[in-house]
Amino acid sequence: MLDIEGFRKAGYEAVDRICDYYQSLAERPVVAQVEPGYLAKLIPDHAPEEGEPFASIADDFQKVILPGVTHWQHPSFFAYFPTSSTFEGTIADLYASSIASPGFNWMCSPAATELEAIAMDWAGRMFGLDEVFMASSGNGGGVIQPTASDSCLTAVVAARSRYTKLHPEVPLEKLIIYGTTMTHSLGAKAALILGLTFRALEVSKDDNYGLRGETLKRALEEDQTAGLAPFIFIATVGTTSSGAIDKLEEIGQVAVVHPDLWIHVDAAWAGVVLSCPEYRTVCHLDMINAHAHSFCTNFHKWGLVNFESSGMWVRDRRLLTDALDVTPEFLRTKHGDSGLVIDYRNWQLPLGKRFRALKLWFVLRSYGVKGFQEHIRKGIKHADLFASLIKSSPSFEIVSPPSFSLVVFRIIPSSLNPSSTPPNTLDSLNKLNRIFFHHVSIRPDIFIIQTDLQGMFCLRMAIGAARTEGTHIHAAVKLLQEEADRALKEWEKTLTV
Repeated sequence: MLDIEGFRKAGYEAVDRICDYYQSLAERPVVAQVEPGYLAKLIPDHAPEEGEPFASIADDFQKVILPGVTHWQHPSFFAYFPTSSTFEGTIADLYASSIASPGFNWMCSPAATELEAIAMDWAGRMFGLDEVFMASSGNGGGVIQPTASDSCLTAVVAARSRYTKLHPEVPLEKLIIYGTTMTHSLGAKAALILGLTFRALEVSKDDNYGLRGETLKRALEEDQTAGLAPFIFIATVGTTSSGAIDKLEEIGQVAVVHPDLWIHVDAAWAGVVLSCPEYRTVCHLDMINAHAHSFCTNFHKWGLVNFESSGMWVRDRRLLTDALDVTPEFLRTKHGDSGLVIDYRNWQLPLGKRFRALKLWFVLRSYGVKGFQEHIRKGIKHADLFASLIKSSPSFEIVSPPSFSLVVFRIIPSSLNPSSTPPNTLDSLNKLNRIFFHHVSIRPDIFIIQTDLQGMFCLRMAIGAARTEGTHIHAAVKLLQEEADRALKEWEKTLTV
């Protein structure tokens, strides 16, 4: 067991090893080069009876754990969406862990509660959110949830509570959650957890996969006529598959006519671009400020704050606390009863919470608004570079408009034309792209993933790691071209069989 001096020594060594890790990161394979079950062969099947020297434990992190780690901060990591890890956030996590506050009410650690309210106001103002969303307004406020899925589930619980109080005669089995066919799985999972129905409204390629207000209006009329009760719509700014943005201005007009419909805006990945004023119009910030009941973006994706850190803002905090306030006697305090403080246990599903605000505060102070904006603009610049290189190649096509730092593309035969023989059908091109993706996915020096856009198999390039530079984009395109040439030759052989 470590005493203070032992911890001091181990801590210094850990920092040295973390620095060495980041210095060597670009030379490591992006994806863990292990097979399922590898760890069970290296670790005993029972805990040791006697404690082991900590130096041996720390050594095993290097020998046993790191080989099985996929390196999300690698400059050639382009899968899913980026996950941030800054040194400021790492140090903040260390400090937060050292004081181990469970944070369920103000008395647990007043600084933890008050810093969360202040830091979320800082971030909200950086994003251009209306003052009604700030804790200092006394109306709304921000809370740091673990993930966007937690933010969404919390919003659905609050929306359900609000709707059932307005319409106590409506049975729960009639309630419906709305999303779209491009909404993240968090919507369907919220319905699964709560025993409700999720309806995915259709979107069209012609609308760049964003939901139109008319589609929402028609669905509301259909379901209400059928005796059903849609009570929340999960709008998206930056879908996972293509970066699509729902037509929020049109949706806002529908919301005016249907005031009982809660609008939750899930901007888990793309919301941080609101820090740059030039992107606020395309993200429909005015509509968010005018009509959204809740808004979410993840700092831990593209926003420089270490996982986990999902920012959620609400227009009316009472809608959260009315739905989630359960206060047995042992949790009562004079400060909470007076209404002078926030007890964040009533803004979330769990009772306790980590001191996540510390890392947000550290990052915002260290980078400043300008540094934060520079990071976002850098990712978008690199995506523009990637898109231009892909467009210049006859082997590829971009299948949906590039969205901030996300580009979705696929491989096509350079001879593609309507009279080609055999015909380049969707199934045939999907087969080609599956071959292409297989070749790319087994490489250790890049990581990207696939998606499906209404039956079209394609690949998505998600840029945003802090250490990615233009050289890594050029290297990625060169690699993709090599694998495209290989896949085309393999595909052409299948056509002659």
